[in-house]
Amino acid sequence: MQYDDKPKDECGVFGIFGHPRAVELTYLGLRALQHRGQESSGIVASDGEKFTYHHGMGLVHSVFTPEVLARLNGHIAIGHNRYSTAGESTLENAQPLVRNYKQGPLALGHNGNLVNALQIRNHLENAGSIFSTSLDTEVIFHLIAHSRKQFLEDRIIDALRRIEGAYSFVCMDKNTLIGARDAHGFRPLWLGKLDDAYVLASETCALDVIEAEPIREIEPGELVFTRSTPQAVKSFRFHQKQPKLSQCIFEYIYLARHDSMMFGQGVNSTRREFGRQLAREHPVKADVVIPVPDSATIAALGYAEESGIPFDLGLSRNTFVGRSFMNPTPDIRELMVKVKLNPVRDVLRGKRVVLVDDSIMRGTNSRKLIKIVRQGGATAVHLRIASPPNKFPCFYGVDTPTRGELIASSHTIDEVRKYIRADSLGYLSIDGMLNSVKASEDFCTTCFDGKYPIPFVEQPSEQLPLIVD
Repeated sequence: MQYDDKPKDECGVFGIFGHPRAVELTYLGLRALQHRGQESSGIVASDGEKFTYHHGMGLVHSVFTPEVLARLNGHIAIGHNRYSTAGESTLENAQPLVRNYKQGPLALGHNGNLVNALQIRNHLENAGSIFSTSLDTEVIFHLIAHSRKQFLEDRIIDALRRIEGAYSFVCMDKNTLIGARDAHGFRPLWLGKLDDAYVLASETCALDVIEAEPIREIEPGELVFTRSTPQAVKSFRFHQKQPKLSQCIFEYIYLARHDSMMFGQGVNSTRREFGRQLAREHPVKADVVIPVPDSATIAALGYAEESGIPFDLGLSRNTFVGRSFMNPTPDIRELMVKVKLNPVRDVLRGKRVVLVDDSIMRGTNSRKLIKIVRQGGATAVHLRIASPPNKFPCFYGVDTPTRGELIASSHTIDEVRKYIRADSLGYLSIDGMLNSVKASEDFCTTCFDGKYPIPFVEQPSEQLPLIVD
């Protein structure tokens, strides 16, 4: 169990074609994308004749020892880091998935969530298909295998035209690297180049770590193929009509690394502007601005710059704390939070503190953080949130609490303030958030306003009715 009241980081994908050290580079790319998934990791490689692959539960460095990497061979490879947004956290659900169909082996790693997967799965099972995982990703394999088209790209296009929801994926057969992004553009996917090799990655930070040159983002509704003859990228569009874009605004708020480029602008500059706008909307007299490390650090810098209040690091984060699977008592649970974050007393003692965080979900973590800051000697704690109140769950690839668990869905801001025991509480407004990004009409803000861009075939029973935009 993990005591971090934050949305979980969906998944990260990586792929490379045409490099003699494709496996090692994929390993490094997955290390750079570790923040997008910490439950399991996998790599599949091809030398043009056969697949070699390995999956494991845990972080990339623990799954892929030097001995394991030495057993993987090929000039094509794809990799995946997983956090389960659909399907249980088990080894059988670790990706990339590998399956055989009549044209040979196929591997696929998926970031996102298909909203009509259950309906398609039921139809396929009634027709005799057998599924070996609980993943929505496996539906894509079956649709590819069921297609009557001859060529793989046409089979994949057939499949993509039947699925609905959020996805960026990497796929490969023995001689081809494939990437695709859903037509709404929910999840990011980048194309890069390293010497003569082509690279696909969820974020540009993974391209940077292997010194690949970012070329461009894969367009929403685009399918790309890379083969040896000739070694170039071919592009296909699989939707005749481009739907309204719904890029995930929470990538900027929390999910992405701040050194990545995404949706046409830098994550760092966007988060900093969120903080500046937050200071304009919710000023307060204080002595120091401190972030909740690490995802709120850049927003806190923006708040300090705009407000003129000095910035400092008032919470020390233990970077070596992993996930805990113990079942502690309430007293021990409180202490476990302090194992991860501890107050820096000479920064906090006697100070009126502005504590900047990226979001509030259940409110339990905010309450604990404020207690820690007060224990460090703060005379007042003013909590500022660099996003609007989270009121609705995400069904497009981010694992968030249910609507009943989201404190802002059923409590006023002042009620939240009293629960978390802050002296004041201010959220960034939706308008302020959207004014901080380019092409604001191209973003999904469902988690704040409940306007779901894609309706659900079957709505989860524990949710309140959805507002379909």
